[in-house]
Amino acid sequence: MNSNRRDLLQFAGAAVVVPLVAAHPMVYAQAVDVGRALDAALAGQHRSAANKARDRYRHPKETLEFFGLRPDMTVVEIWPGGGWYTEILAPVLRDRGKLYAALYGSAPPFPYQAREMESFSAKLLSAPAIYDRVTITALGFANELEIAPPSSADLVVTFRNVHNWFQEGYGPPNAAELALKAIFTALKPNGVLGVVDHRWPDPATEDPRSRNGYVSEQRIIALAEAAGFELAGRSDVNRNPLDTHDHPEGVWTLPPDLALGERDRDKYLAIGESDRLTLKFVKPD
Repeated sequence: MNSNRRDLLQFAGAAVVVPLVAAHPMVYAQAVDVGRALDAALAGQHRSAANKARDRYRHPKETLEFFGLRPDMTVVEIWPGGGWYTEILAPVLRDRGKLYAALYGSAPPFPYQAREMESFSAKLLSAPAIYDRVTITALGFANELEIAPPSSADLVVTFRNVHNWFQEGYGPPNAAELALKAIFTALKPNGVLGVVDHRWPDPATEDPRSRNGYVSEQRIIALAEAAGFELAGRSDVNRNPLDTHDHPEGVWTLPPDLALGERDRDKYLAIGESDRLTLKFVKPD
């Protein structure tokens, strides 16, 4: 990786902000530009109070800045669920960029996925001034794998999805490999893959099927590198040291799911949302 590319990729790290401002004034201007765009999207009236309340757990501005988001990028969001991050990405990218939303495909294996796709479509239709330029694609195992035209994307992001690719029912045993191959194909050379997921702290003890919802950084890094990616950085912005990772119903014990209902509700609300890994990969030249 050449030094200029490394500087650009690591700009979001606070430790390198000062030297990069002097060395790369254009990069600084772009950072100000995306910061303002993110602030406007986060404050938008199209976002519900409940979704805004989750910003303190998910740190969307810091996360997207770490991934290197710019308003003129072509971005793919993998499996956006109900569109929590789409509410932020779509207005930032609408005028100068492009957003693809890769849904579950034509035959989602679980009923909740079909419901999420219906609600996601309704969200897009509800606010055309924000979502009218979002293009729907699919990441459906094993035959719907073109998430965007080949070598077209500057950035692909996936939030709390990788663990699903190890679980029974979501796809074939090599679902994670298929997904990473599809992402690699869609990215331009030097394009970035940003991953957030529920962090398991010790790869020696993690469930290989991720039935508790957690996955280790080391496992994702190994799979991404096997697919051809280079690790470009990791961030602790979404780390939660209060998460003990040993909950009765796995990660879904914690908010927002609160799988135990009223049982120990205050305890789990005090922990907050899960401890999360945040990884950035690059497709080499």
